[in-house]
Amino acid sequence: MKATVLVRPKPGILDPQGEAVQSSLRHLGFSVEEARVGRVVDLELEGGSPDEARAELERMCEQLLANPLIESYEISVADA
Repeated sequence: MKATVLVRPKPGILDPQGEAVQSSLRHLGFSVEEARVGRVVDLELEGGSPDEARAELERMCEQLLANPLIESYEISVADA
């Protein structure tokens, strides 16, 4: 089973990378109101149901993949 976790800073949390991207895009002439920079984690999971996989991914995010105090995450699960 394949899973993707998208992690990004929560709204209101300082995002220096996002600010740098926004500034650079504006200097290039693009009209950008806001930019946030996050990361994508692609995982290949062994067996189990999608519900079990999602529960396991939630635990992974809470324990390692994201800092729940300052980051939000989105999980998507697909059969291989």
